[in-house]
Amino acid sequence: MKAFVLDRYGSKKGLRAGEMPDPELREDDVLVQVHAAGVNLLDSKIRDGEFKLILPYRLPIILGHDVAGVVVRVGSRVRRFKPGDEVYARAADHRIGTFAEFISIKEDSLASKPKNLTMEEAASIPLVGLTAWQVLIERANLKKGQKVLIHAGSGGVGTFAIQLAKHVGAFVATTTSTANVDLVKGLGADVAIDYKKEDFAEVLQDYDVVLNSLDAETLEKSLRVLKPGGKLISISGPPDPEFAKHLGGSWFLKLVMGILSYQIRRKAKRRGVSYSFLFMWTSGEQLREITSLLDAGAIRPVMDRVFPFESTNEAMAYVEAGRAKGKVVVKVR
Repeated sequence: MKAFVLDRYGSKKGLRAGEMPDPELREDDVLVQVHAAGVNLLDSKIRDGEFKLILPYRLPIILGHDVAGVVVRVGSRVRRFKPGDEVYARAADHRIGTFAEFISIKEDSLASKPKNLTMEEAASIPLVGLTAWQVLIERANLKKGQKVLIHAGSGGVGTFAIQLAKHVGAFVATTTSTANVDLVKGLGADVAIDYKKEDFAEVLQDYDVVLNSLDAETLEKSLRVLKPGGKLISISGPPDPEFAKHLGGSWFLKLVMGILSYQIRRKAKRRGVSYSFLFMWTSGEQLREITSLLDAGAIRPVMDRVFPFESTNEAMAYVEAGRAKGKVVVKVR
């Protein structure tokens, strides 16, 4: 099958387009013919070797985390899906590889594709949708009437998280550039801070939750907008010891992550708030919850561009440039 392959970390040439063996099918796997694959910054970070400590892949590997496609075959223990079903998923860590014509995915990771979405729209959802769900619903336990600040509101996670927070009934503030103020307000943001004109930390106060996806400076300033007992949850690091525990990591990994996050955890404690790092995990069950919101029209996908499969490297470069409004997808079939 055709695929985009990472042969070595930090490759400036990008991924290699080449032929790879068809994926093997385990008893609890579903073989999916890929129609579209979402492109995420995570793909570039893995390519550059930034996650070697957390996700030690054996190269060569096929990159790509998001998929929408059609079931071709199922393993002997699969009960929920059959050939011909339209499905979508975020492939599990160590089982990634959606930049290809086929991928084998565990049944637990899959959900039926939302009925009213195209394959490209469906492929834009899983990673960002699950990230927003796990931060706001699982970790923050966001409630009606609470206040949440979502950084980078026009990005993939931001566009989804704003809509999810509004669906819950929260008051939503977000940061964005001048060009995207109307976009984020159209998605439901109550307050849109144009970071080119205003400092969010000077304007906002008494927030219950902050979802951070930006740099260390933004992370630290975010502490100032939280009220006592508030939660600062970051998807861009630094990782904390709890995350090392979740990974089942060694004492050394826990120590390293403890050192990396020591400063921000100490500053959070001083302010009477909490800091935690979230690295999203795959979940077909949560994706089915998200599907019901998409089918009901409570959340809509926000798409920037669809690239042809052969332009996967260009699609990754476009995402890395940081200017995409919503999601970027490659059309495989």
